[in-house]
Amino acid sequence: MREARTTCPYCGVGCGVLAGVEDERIVEVQGDPEHPANFGRLCVKGSALHETLGHGGRLTRPSVDGVETDWDTALGAVAERLTAVRDSHGAQAVAAYLSGQLLTEDYYVANKLFKGFLGTPHLDTNSRLCMASAVAAHKRAFGADAVPCSYEDLEEAELVVLVGSNLAWNHPVLYQRLKVAKQRNPLLRVVVIDPRVTDTCEIADLYLGLEPGSDARLFTGLLAWMAAHDKLDRVYLEAHAQGFEEALVAAREQDAAVEAIAADCDVDAERLETFFYWFASHLHVVTLFSQGVNQSSSGTDKGNAIINCHLAGGKIGLPGAGPFSITGQPNAMGGREVGGLANQLAAHMDYDTPGARDRVTRFWATERLVPCLPEAPGHKAVALFEAIERGEVQALWIMATNPAVSLPRADRVREALEKCPLVIVSECMANADLLPYADIVLPASSWSEKDGTVTNSERRISRQRGILPPPGEARHDWWIICRVARRLGFGEAFAYTHPCEIFDEHARLSGFENGEGPGESRRLFDISGLAGLDRAAYDALAPIQWPVNAAAPHGTARLFTDGRFATPDGRARLLPVRPRPPAQSLDAARPLRLNTGRVRDQWHTMTRTGRAPRLMNHRAEPFIELTPEDAAALGVEEHGLARLAGAGGEYIGRVRLSRGQRRGEVFVPMHWSGHFSATARMGALLEAHLDPLSGQPESKHGAVALAPLQPAWEATLLVADDLEVAESSWCDESRYWARIPLHGCQRWQLAGGEPPGGEKEAPRDWLTWLEASLPVAPTLWCTDPASGRLRAAGVDAAGRLRWWLMVGAPVELPNLSWLDARFEEAGAGTGLSAQHRRRLLAGCDDGAANQGPVVCSCHQVGQRAILEAIREGDDSVEALGARLACGTQCGSCVPELKSLIEEEKAHASAEPIEVTAVA
Repeated sequence: MREARTTCPYCGVGCGVLAGVEDERIVEVQGDPEHPANFGRLCVKGSALHETLGHGGRLTRPSVDGVETDWDTALGAVAERLTAVRDSHGAQAVAAYLSGQLLTEDYYVANKLFKGFLGTPHLDTNSRLCMASAVAAHKRAFGADAVPCSYEDLEEAELVVLVGSNLAWNHPVLYQRLKVAKQRNPLLRVVVIDPRVTDTCEIADLYLGLEPGSDARLFTGLLAWMAAHDKLDRVYLEAHAQGFEEALVAAREQDAAVEAIAADCDVDAERLETFFYWFASHLHVVTLFSQGVNQSSSGTDKGNAIINCHLAGGKIGLPGAGPFSITGQPNAMGGREVGGLANQLAAHMDYDTPGARDRVTRFWATERLVPCLPEAPGHKAVALFEAIERGEVQALWIMATNPAVSLPRADRVREALEKCPLVIVSECMANADLLPYADIVLPASSWSEKDGTVTNSERRISRQRGILPPPGEARHDWWIICRVARRLGFGEAFAYTHPCEIFDEHARLSGFENGEGPGESRRLFDISGLAGLDRAAYDALAPIQWPVNAAAPHGTARLFTDGRFATPDGRARLLPVRPRPPAQSLDAARPLRLNTGRVRDQWHTMTRTGRAPRLMNHRAEPFIELTPEDAAALGVEEHGLARLAGAGGEYIGRVRLSRGQRRGEVFVPMHWSGHFSATARMGALLEAHLDPLSGQPESKHGAVALAPLQPAWEATLLVADDLEVAESSWCDESRYWARIPLHGCQRWQLAGGEPPGGEKEAPRDWLTWLEASLPVAPTLWCTDPASGRLRAAGVDAAGRLRWWLMVGAPVELPNLSWLDARFEEAGAGTGLSAQHRRRLLAGCDDGAANQGPVVCSCHQVGQRAILEAIREGDDSVEALGARLACGTQCGSCVPELKSLIEEEKAHASAEPIEVTAVA
């Protein structure tokens, strides 16, 4: 077995991965102990990377107008149709929508083609949905989109403040680093500021469960408190910053008393003042903020309110100090480096950077070609799809992302795509929601095949290496873009043969005339020290943090250590911030505040993580999380189904009760697409309210109504992977469905019998339905007509299990791992044994009950087994690990284990009760 070094494709931590390759397959992955982002750690998603590979479900051939074809025909069609739109409607009618899943080299050539040679400014990225407000805040304060900190600052700090970040679930390896740092340094304090009590609170010394949207009020209040208590660094402000007085005036426009701030944020005044005192009294403070801050109609102001406090206290440019924006995607920062946002050009130059347009034009010009760069920024993500809806944009090329799920007003996005005359989609998976809207589909390479670089949240550039060949005729995104550019007549500017050549050009541009223009400060983004790498040096490139240049040949751990910023006068800016409430207001029709986000074991729209069955078990179905009190008031029950109604659509999910929620608020995950459930796309619930500066949507502050869904029936259907069925036969008939991949079959959770008019359908004849819906007739069944319960199975002539059905609520399910193993045997051609056939309707050999949701994904340990072990005396994480192995690998489940232990201790004096768990 050979070993290959690469980088994880999921969150912005940017973990190094060691992949074990055998017979042209990756058979195992582990953390790279030499990578400075993770030092060998991996979360459960990273450790399951090899389980998401395989050619099944991949796009392997191009298609044009729904017909598979060859690359020559597909590339010709792309070029001809783009040219026709451009000639008929102008360059402004052409657009591209990119993704932080692309590598930097892919991003670079896409930006160069669309802005440089097609001449359209309308190229944006899904990073607009997660990082745009932080980018705008950085630019206003520092003069550049520059994150000043390194991960090691979390280990050097005296105080770490987590704002709007469920670090334990969204950036698990970084959370583990912080947790270890806290164990090693008992003086290190952690504050968590978040409306929800999340697993991150496990390490919190102080928790502030503030009202959603009140972050800016909290941090402007902190600034006023620091001034009132003589906790400012006047020397630092005098030497290195400007705008403090204006920022302080704005902070004092609202009542600056702690009690008033606490009331506005809905937190305890004493706890709030404790936080103020801790922040103001320590110099080495890191404030790590993420989507809870950014995804707001005032996200830029919130970012600047945080930065203001760091500048006012001189808490920046030091080890263990600084505002730290943690990115959501593996290459969100790399995309911004090359101009992936609509308001950027390339190499951290903007349209308003003095001389930038001319500089980029001259750099990209060839002997016969001169770029035609646009004169002004283009449409940002939401505005781009509104322009498509209006008919202003006639051609759109989407790469490696799914706006039909992730954007607000997701149903309107679908309508816009339906209307758009030309939609080109570069995609690696055959189940993407976008494909029905695509006129041209281009099969792209995926992780383990792609070759290039990514930049993580601490400005660290790492190599993501191509280990395996792409399946079929799939090709790298940079290759596809360059071949289209050649067909368009721009081949001289896109004559790359390897990504190292693209990287070299990118590095040279970063240093080209850097800081040499009149009145221009030097651009911080400068990797000119990496220019000139040959292929061998590029392949061997070790992780390194920018800037990398003659002054910093080995990279730069942290920025602004000399107090000089990237502004014309070298001074940082404090901004006046006036807090604003969420734009989506609550009313009688939609009285609940909606929060959205990730879950621990899934990534984006699950096109990859959904291929690893063990990652589906932690949260198997889309869900709606709310407090027990709200559930009782609204008439919904745990494990039941409920419906959310929002601005542009609905969401149906299974109810989860949580005391970590605030009253009047609900949480839903962002991951479920139309492939996994028809009515669980969270984007359909959200209004398209944007931050006026960044254009980032307000995804954390929706307004919804909730009502119980009371279906006449629920059913669980397991279908063998290789059984050819018409899935629409049950999807169309079900009010709710969810697809859950298992190892040997597909699990379908179905519910129906509640027509829109409210009248229940007549009891269905399930055996007749099974005969009509499945190619193998029922072989075994048992039924209870009085209760409507039924279990049935289909076994083919070879004795192989083909499908299994249970009509009833999923809490009645047996342990599905036994049934899944029978489907795996069937897939290998093995028929049921006599014993297994006898136990088939029971769904198990020994009557073992459903183990409930998987808590430990690494070792597949269910909630029921953990609760039983706790009741038998294993009431510590260590004891549970010794008995069940849970919590002993990546550590992501440890907070949940502790919560289960605490919940059981709270009920220790009560009579033993039967715990019902549902996967």
